[in-house]
Amino acid sequence: MSERKNLRILAAVGFLAGVLACLDAVRDARVVWPPEALWNVLPHRQHLEMGAGIAVILVAIVTNIVGQGA
Repeated sequence: MSERKNLRILAAVGFLAGVLACLDAVRDARVVWPPEALWNVLPHRQHLEMGAGIAVILVAIVTNIVGQGA
């Protein structure tokens, strides 16, 4: 496979992993909207999990954008 295709697959897998981490963080939450209310009901461990999931999503998007420019 070409390097560009590998980068796109890696970005897709990273994005999916980030989404699944965010969903896992809110699995027991009784409030899902508005985001501030959701953040307030999550325990500290889920704050870290949600933050990591969002970070992985952002890294996947930026990687995909940078990869398209190359």
